[in-house]
Amino acid sequence: MKSFFKELASLMHQADPEARFVIRFWDGDSVHYGESPEFTLNLTSKRAAQQITGNGFLGFGEAYMAQQLDIDGSLEKLLRLGLSINFEDHKISTRRKIEFLLKSFINRGTLRRAPHNIKHHYDRGNEFYKLYLDKSMTYSCAYFKTPEDSLEVAQDNKHEHICRKLQLKLGESLVDIGCGWGGMLIYAARHYDITGVGCTLSRNQFEYANSKITEQNLQKQIQVVYQDYRDIKGKFDKFVSIGMFEHVGKRYFPVFFTKVRELLKKGGLGLLHNIGKDTPSKGDPWTLKYIFPGGYIPTISEMTTYAGKAGFSILDVENLRLHYARTLDCWLENYEWNIEKVKKLIDESFVRRWRLFLASSAAGFRYGESRLFQMLFSNGLDNDLSWTRDHIYV
Repeated sequence: MKSFFKELASLMHQADPEARFVIRFWDGDSVHYGESPEFTLNLTSKRAAQQITGNGFLGFGEAYMAQQLDIDGSLEKLLRLGLSINFEDHKISTRRKIEFLLKSFINRGTLRRAPHNIKHHYDRGNEFYKLYLDKSMTYSCAYFKTPEDSLEVAQDNKHEHICRKLQLKLGESLVDIGCGWGGMLIYAARHYDITGVGCTLSRNQFEYANSKITEQNLQKQIQVVYQDYRDIKGKFDKFVSIGMFEHVGKRYFPVFFTKVRELLKKGGLGLLHNIGKDTPSKGDPWTLKYIFPGGYIPTISEMTTYAGKAGFSILDVENLRLHYARTLDCWLENYEWNIEKVKKLIDESFVRRWRLFLASSAAGFRYGESRLFQMLFSNGLDNDLSWTRDHIYV
């Protein structure tokens, strides 16, 4: 079993000869590369080694959550090296494959199951999310105009960036599918005087968003409903969905885009902001089990293909990959600053789970296959739209 990790260490060293690290085994034996290690992976039990050998990153995550391994130093450096040798592609056992397939089937985004999937992630309690999000409770990729931008400024930048792409105008109507805690709708109402509706399947988000809308005296303009996107009614000038499409599931892509076309007026603009990939790859079993049950990360070709089939004209695609890596850095920094509060709210296993989620996500955007796409489209052709992007960057 040690030979597996020694070979792993050799591969990581070959991928980056400048990397300095140690793998320390349960019996005191160790593998060293370089002086002054940037991180030490401590396999404190033989069980942890067996989990990783048999189930790759899924086993690594479970062993870390169970405190059967520890990482001293930079978790990011370890994750970077893991991505550099494609460790996430390590095969899992047949038993875990069957478990994964069964859970994938059970967690499909049906009308009955979707609320349970959303509750698993988003109904951890608003007090928990306040510990690492910005004041607007925006839980999606921010937009950093400068490296000095705070997280709060960068989230406002993102909202403004989307408003300009949508060419929002005074008095227009906006529908926000998967609106979270209402940050986008509130920003658009305050700065563009629009009317609008957002929907969420998180009870906590629904209650919080409407309380903020009332607090800012915007209830005559916007509202958030506790409803599945498939049940939303009405016609709107503009459409937006931020960080929700990853929860739809591939088999429901046609349903999603058909619904968007039903909601969006002829010639209206829509923007889809979501995590994506350049090319198809397997889903990560650990993330799908412990973080986002029922999730599916689409490729950019799937996004454009299904949108096109629904009758939309693709106008623009932007990749904000490094903006999301920076956003996750900010979240992780806030999270670690408040780690004792997280422990009191939940427990040590969860502390480790969420730390690994945030850190591995940041590494995925910075070094792996994760992308953040903003896809702008119109409902049919509109020859009166701007020919340039000047309106976005004025």
